[in-house]
Amino acid sequence: MLLLCAIAIPVAGCGGDDDDDSSGGGGGDTSTKAEDDGGASSGGGGGQTLKIAADPGGALKFDKSSLTAKAGKVTIVMDNPSDLPHAVNIEGQGVEVTGNTVTKGGVSKASGDLKPGEYEFYCPVDSHEEGGMEGKLTVK
Repeated sequence: MLLLCAIAIPVAGCGGDDDDDSSGGGGGDTSTKAEDDGGASSGGGGGQTLKIAADPGGALKFDKSSLTAKAGKVTIVMDNPSDLPHAVNIEGQGVEVTGNTVTKGGVSKASGDLKPGEYEFYCPVDSHEEGGMEGKLTVK
């Protein structure tokens, strides 16, 4: 009986440590590194993250006018260094995904399960899309 208790206590302790390690991993760090290396991540969360930014000088444009992704879950993350409010949307192939509108220093995210084809990403705030704040997303 004493031997059984001596074995059970360390085994139970190991199980708790494994749970703590897995919850602290955070997939966000992996996608951030991949974004810094080329704007896209295809690992970690089972999807792909594409990073863009609004023009910091207030012009109605993104820093990229075309993006490419693999079919599946695609997220566009837009940083807003501008004094104007902006957001990012994805539209096409029967999909319309709206990101939140953010002010200077904020981040807008639009995410959807995309099939191969052509999509548009754009800023839906006021007439920003018509002013040139748009681009093409090609999903392969």
